[in-house]
Amino acid sequence: MQDIDDTVIPGSVYLVDVQEKSTVVHADNDNSIVLSPTPSNDVNDPLNWTRRRKMVQMVCVMIYTSAIGIGTTVLYSILQPIATDTGIPLSTLNAGTGYILGWGALINQPLALTFGKRGIYLLSVVGNTAMCLWTPYIKTKGEWIASKIVQGLLCTPVESLCEVSIADVFFAHERGTYIGIYTLFLFGSNYFAPLIAGFIYDGQGWHWVMYWAAIINFGSLIVLFFFMEETNFIRTSNEASEGVDLSSSDDKDEKNSSKSPYLPGELVGTPKTFLQRLELFNCRYASNKMLFTMAYRPVLLLQFPVVFWAGFQYGTCLVWYNVLNATCSLILSGSPYNFRASYVGLSYIGPLIGMLLGTFYSGWVGDRFAVRYARRTRGIREPEHRLWLMVVSLLLCPASLILWGVGASKGINWSGLVIGMGIISCSTGIGSSLSIGYALDSYKDLSGEVMMAVILVRNTLSFAIGYGITPWLNMGYQNTFISAAFVGLAITMTFLIVIKWGKSWRIASRKRYWAYVASSGFKH
Repeated sequence: MQDIDDTVIPGSVYLVDVQEKSTVVHADNDNSIVLSPTPSNDVNDPLNWTRRRKMVQMVCVMIYTSAIGIGTTVLYSILQPIATDTGIPLSTLNAGTGYILGWGALINQPLALTFGKRGIYLLSVVGNTAMCLWTPYIKTKGEWIASKIVQGLLCTPVESLCEVSIADVFFAHERGTYIGIYTLFLFGSNYFAPLIAGFIYDGQGWHWVMYWAAIINFGSLIVLFFFMEETNFIRTSNEASEGVDLSSSDDKDEKNSSKSPYLPGELVGTPKTFLQRLELFNCRYASNKMLFTMAYRPVLLLQFPVVFWAGFQYGTCLVWYNVLNATCSLILSGSPYNFRASYVGLSYIGPLIGMLLGTFYSGWVGDRFAVRYARRTRGIREPEHRLWLMVVSLLLCPASLILWGVGASKGINWSGLVIGMGIISCSTGIGSSLSIGYALDSYKDLSGEVMMAVILVRNTLSFAIGYGITPWLNMGYQNTFISAAFVGLAITMTFLIVIKWGKSWRIASRKRYWAYVASSGFKH
């Protein structure tokens, strides 16, 4: 058990050195930016990796994200042909997709944080490859549901572990950009998969759609085995040493200038060799007691309003994504559009472009917005600062849902629907990326468990909509999506409440949070 000052506010960090404190560690490319978290002097600390090495790791995480995304969503644009061929009702196929990426994080995440993330990533890709090979042989409803439950268990790391891997190697002032890139690949692969699936289906049938997904996953496995590294690291410092406490402003300045646990200098230790980097599960990062604790503590973290809101907002974004996927094939393959599968797939170019714009805005623009805002608040970055960027979603979310649903009911030109799909995707990217970033910024030292809690809420909503989408559509496209637009607007507006009260929520949670951190030993 470590001794931590539990008066420090979680998530409030000294990010911009407007007071020119000489004792804090600065970024190489901007002397005004404070490195948070503060890197150790260990040569193997992922925060100390070279830029090139960090980029290779980031590419590997994106390859993993794309492979899992393709394997789990490649069938979205061909659900109708699958239903026709297998006799499995479309409602069951839609409900089955809700089992993907379920509560498996409660198993996978503690194992990854205890024994290593690299091995869990590789096992996940192996499992997804096997599930893709199994799918063409499914003939009954029971087999379909069983395959999705197993696939959900195996593929959960794509939703909860990748964000933690990014936080392992990047600092607070740049983290949003890479969370945005991750969100782009997470949802982008989900949009790209149906695009290619339509052409494969037209040329080779739906069975080969899954075979090609398996081939892509196997190829990714080879790349990841040789280039993806372990990012778990036992860190002896925490954000409390850089945070903001409840003292007076003068005392706060002094504390911010003196708390840095490490001053820049020579790195110590022996760098790992290439063969050592290939090892799997070669180090233990937590005890059996902590392994068990990490399996249930994410549920306790849902008592923190910040964590619950981030999961709920993220989950709502996924709901609109699921609604889009569930209706795209139905709308575009039916009258008056009568698109064949390949054309339905091509329509996903709209969401791809929308996701690119949304994640660039919430990621790259968001990082620069946070730094600029921190300069106005005496160098202190509050996690709530980024949430102002969600103002754009107040317009995009309801407008896109109305354009898609009401447009389909009125039979507007197909280009209008594709634009609607793109705007839905853009809004989804903004909301998802900012929600993830907000949770990580608020409780960085328990990032693994915080993301588990966020994903539990997110996936519970996804599971519910998997069952509810078909009955909801019985209202008709126009009524369904008008109601969805107002629901989306109301939920998006809650970011204003969080901006107002989020910091007070973090202050109220600080004692419990730092107690959790102390018992965890500051591990990544």
